[in-house]
Amino acid sequence: MRIQVLSLAAPAILTVGLVACSEPQTPGVNNPVSVQSSESAMSENTDVSAVTANPFFEASPLILNYPQFDLIQTGHYLPAFECGMAEQLAEVEAIASQGESPDFENTIIALELSGQLLDRVSRVFFSMSSAHTNDEIRSLQQQLAPQLAAHSDAILLNRALFARIQTLFDQRQELALEPEALRLLEQYHLDFVRAGAALTESEQDRMREINAEMATLQTQFSQNVLSEVNDLAIVVDSEEEMAGLDEALKQAASEEAAERDLPGKYVIPLLNTSGQPALASLQNRGIRQRIYETSLSRGSRGGDFDNREVLSKVLSLRAERSALLGFENHAEFILANQTAQTVEAVNKRLAELAAPAVVNVRREANDLQALIESEGNDFQLAAWDWDFYTEKLRAERFNFDANQLRPYFELDNVLTRGVFYAAERLFGIRFEERDELPVYQEDVRVFEVIDVNGSTLGMFIADFYARPSKRGGAWMNSYVSQSALMGTSPVVANHLNITKPPAGEPTLLTFDEVTTMFHEFGHALHGLFSQVEYPYFSGTSVPRDFVEYPSQVNEMWATWQEVLENYAVHYETGEAMPRELLDRVLSTQTFNQGFATTEYLAASIVDQALHQLTVNEVPSSERIMDFEAQALEAAGIQVNEVPPRYRATYFSHIIGGYSAGYYSYIWSEVLDADTVEWFRENGGLRRENGDHFRQSLLSQGGSSDAMGLYRDFRGRDAQILPLLERRGLN
Repeated sequence: MRIQVLSLAAPAILTVGLVACSEPQTPGVNNPVSVQSSESAMSENTDVSAVTANPFFEASPLILNYPQFDLIQTGHYLPAFECGMAEQLAEVEAIASQGESPDFENTIIALELSGQLLDRVSRVFFSMSSAHTNDEIRSLQQQLAPQLAAHSDAILLNRALFARIQTLFDQRQELALEPEALRLLEQYHLDFVRAGAALTESEQDRMREINAEMATLQTQFSQNVLSEVNDLAIVVDSEEEMAGLDEALKQAASEEAAERDLPGKYVIPLLNTSGQPALASLQNRGIRQRIYETSLSRGSRGGDFDNREVLSKVLSLRAERSALLGFENHAEFILANQTAQTVEAVNKRLAELAAPAVVNVRREANDLQALIESEGNDFQLAAWDWDFYTEKLRAERFNFDANQLRPYFELDNVLTRGVFYAAERLFGIRFEERDELPVYQEDVRVFEVIDVNGSTLGMFIADFYARPSKRGGAWMNSYVSQSALMGTSPVVANHLNITKPPAGEPTLLTFDEVTTMFHEFGHALHGLFSQVEYPYFSGTSVPRDFVEYPSQVNEMWATWQEVLENYAVHYETGEAMPRELLDRVLSTQTFNQGFATTEYLAASIVDQALHQLTVNEVPSSERIMDFEAQALEAAGIQVNEVPPRYRATYFSHIIGGYSAGYYSYIWSEVLDADTVEWFRENGGLRRENGDHFRQSLLSQGGSSDAMGLYRDFRGRDAQILPLLERRGLN
């Protein structure tokens, strides 16, 4: 049972099997209980037939407990949740009230073994709420959010249970525990304290109210974001206005319009970031402006999906909760349990990167303005012009057009001959597709991952295409986590949002999509290679400002010459990407880094600014957007042509598991850039290097201190110079 103090739409108690990259995930529950009394757990409205045939009530008989997607129906979720919660509470009560004195086995191990039914249903449900939702799931998510919050509180605020944990914690030096077991005890104690277990009864009552209200609001925020994306898709009237857009994407836009009963028109769906891919190629400036302004308006334009009031309430509740727990603000509360540790450390890191980033982005803006004027135009560079003229400048400066790359980045080649190939070379593992296993949507693929010794290491689920039922972004989640105690092996999934081409056409990726695929697979490897005893520490169960590190390291193989040459082949001819084009790809790695760094840092600074407020300082719904602008200006990173990657009203990360944590990407990138240097120094794509990385770091999950693991791998602390050089900030 991994206690999850901070959760998003479902603040349950236990671990989160999802890792956010482009987008945060709705958390589930880690290891909730087995079924003892199904009848006692059922509400009056529970369909008995749904219970008796419910696939969640027993562990899946499929390989490695792979979910039975072919049997799971929406009606199965609620009975499984109700039974799972009731049974876990019964099990926890038995632990708390037993007559025997507390010891590690009867208290901590017993908690780790609790809640297996709730775990099974939570992992599938919250994955589907992100990957393949529907109206019933959305409604159920709203219903369950406060119930799961109350369930979490019933455990974390159980005084008798906490007394047992406190007793063990006080005696921990005399218990002669193994290092991982000692760490587990210490983490349980910390989680209970951070949840409010040491508060007075009246304070705990208020904590319960806060958690229930936040659960509902956070779910509402997330659902509003998805609704806004679908509601604000851009309708274009004529093919002429689509000039410049890739033909396959144009066809996909036409088919999307037809599905919406808009024949003869084109529909460009929005991604969750401020910028939109179509802006890089659309020649019509008016259309670009409409797309961009629409993108930035999400959640702050009024109407049913406006998130300003929701966000203001969430911020106030978080600030109040932090104060109850003795912290100055929410950011201080969050960072105390991360590798950064302090608000001051994060602010310092962001500030030292912001200044050179703005210098670079101003230089880039001047170059783009010069290009605009050289073409005889008299307008000033605007945000909706940036991507379009950046690609023009890239082509001019490097004799390079990003669209030239796409024929060489066919999805299956990138996956099997790129992502998988790099993992095979580095770690000795291999992948076998399992077409016979059930999936929840027809485009989803499943692979068995075979370890060096021929045994099954885990299962990998690939869900790459965008669809209306799927939220934006890219992420990894775990359906089954590895644990020696539980006897389980990992079942993990990667999700992207690639536009599906018309039937019969190849899926050709942008270079950003290629990099994202490698990134998310880095998270998958972190989950697959886990070799821990306790489920609490499995896979990606590490601090938020460390979890992005392995995934960012895996991005390096996307441009590693041997790997790139293997997968970058023309989808029609099979010819390798020409050497001169390859060289131009590599030569552009620092191009436009001022923009990339600035938009990221701006979002990180907004996140920190919002969460470093006390209750009385939180802006009202009417002032949220003004506060965002003022925070950027105060940090010296207000650049009109480069808005934050996410504005506050569609910044799903900060509503979810990355609240006060969006800095994690750049924090982890310091480790990542230094690690890339290590691989280069040691011969790159070699088994010896992969084995060292796997054994010293990836396999350890959260079982040891994160920075200690890094030092075990690297032999020293990380240095920041490689990051500065990578981003052109030195």
